[in-house]
Amino acid sequence: VQLQAFGGGLVQAGGSLRLSCEATGITDRYTTAWFRQTPGKEREFVAALRGSGGFVYYSDFAMGRFTISGEDAKNTVHLQMNSLKPEDTAVYFCALDPAYHLTRNERDYKHWGQGTLVTVSS
Repeated sequence: VQLQAFGGGLVQAGGSLRLSCEATGITDRYTTAWFRQTPGKEREFVAALRGSGGFVYYSDFAMGRFTISGEDAKNTVHLQMNSLKPEDTAVYFCALDPAYHLTRNERDYKHWGQGTLVTVSS
């Protein structure tokens, strides 16, 4: 299983970005999540999607601003981020749980993509 994350970049506060994560090498159902990490801090959960259109789970800071969605045919999950704040600046990682849990526990995610940097300027 390989995950390819893309879509990061530089945006002004209040702006939007859409991250995408494409999974290859898997055909069974799975859960995809986004995590983020800033230097000196632990990686934190952002959002998860079970399947491509099933249950979702958001962290408190993502609720109402971020939307996670899936494209089943493309094995791709998106994270639409609106009303971005400087504190959203981080490297964002996508991860996959082949056991199909809906979880924020990063230990449940067995496959990880490379990070994509999101920078929000004030």
